[in-house]
Amino acid sequence: MIFFICFLINISCKKEKKSDILIEKNTKITYVKGFQIIENKASSKLIISNPYQNSAEIFEYTLSKNPTSKNEIQLPISRIVVTSTTHIPMIELLNEENSIVGFPSTYYISSEKTRQRVDGGFIKEIGKENLLNTEVILNLEPDLVVGYSVSTADKSLEIIKKSGIPVIYNGDWLEETPLGRAEWIQFFGLLFDKQQKADSIFKSIENAYLEAKKLAMKNPKKPTILSGAVMSKDIWNLPAGESFVAKFLADANLDYLWKDSQGKGSLSLSFESVFERAKEADFWIAPGYFSSKKEMLQHNKLYAEFAAFKNDNIYTPTLKKGKTGGVIYYELAPTRPDLVLKDLIKITNPDLLPNYKLTFFEKMN
Repeated sequence: MIFFICFLINISCKKEKKSDILIEKNTKITYVKGFQIIENKASSKLIISNPYQNSAEIFEYTLSKNPTSKNEIQLPISRIVVTSTTHIPMIELLNEENSIVGFPSTYYISSEKTRQRVDGGFIKEIGKENLLNTEVILNLEPDLVVGYSVSTADKSLEIIKKSGIPVIYNGDWLEETPLGRAEWIQFFGLLFDKQQKADSIFKSIENAYLEAKKLAMKNPKKPTILSGAVMSKDIWNLPAGESFVAKFLADANLDYLWKDSQGKGSLSLSFESVFERAKEADFWIAPGYFSSKKEMLQHNKLYAEFAAFKNDNIYTPTLKKGKTGGVIYYELAPTRPDLVLKDLIKITNPDLLPNYKLTFFEKMN
């Protein structure tokens, strides 16, 4: 009898221990390098490893539908402050734009849906980038602030954090591949408890991107590409060979003339060296902030000597703007790299996409 009782107790204890185990699993992230999501039955852990340039810090956040401590963030988020226009299209795709209550420099917002909410007073102006109005943010009482910083932790965001409002840094802009940036929709999927929807949206974007890339590879010709422009003191800034932009050009099956250069940022080269290599380039993509060829010549008359200038093969994404002047490309392109890639294919090999109309780029007049 004693043995039988001990046997029952042993089974009971084993069952209790088994039920207490929280099996952790990583959410499948394919391209992103800046965050991980680890889930278990009770909560999710969000690990941000690269929130701003040269950051050595790793930030961990615990999010749960039923928080057991004040250090856990309540899900789903219903009132959110975001700080970069790149956050807005992802939130809109998840049908959560009504949750946005604050944004800095709201005139940069191009999206018609979110602009209507700004104009209706539902989204408050919270200051400027790196100079946020903490008083306004605190009065909004958001569930979460999604921060953005270039090089160091934002001081105003640190004040908000100390007040008890959770702050999570978003480093989508530091991803090195187009699909890596787009996959940050999984980040917002977690916040709004819509991970399956976020995954489905991303897979659709990924498939469209890979199909466009496959289509581009069918063309045996690789048009030569020049990018960037002289910004100051006769120094030409253009994408390095391992940069985000260079990746787009490679996936569009284009011969970017500095594809073999090292670096993931920008190159700073003399005008003479760029002219020598690129004067006969077939296309000039994204020539800085210039809005017309006339404006380009006012800055530097030697631009007229490039073949792409002579042949009207200069395309820019800065001409298509929202209602208040925000450039649509800067807001939407990180979320829709498939459309950027199709633009590049349409510009350089239009026969491959006969019925497609440019989304972001426009021929410079």
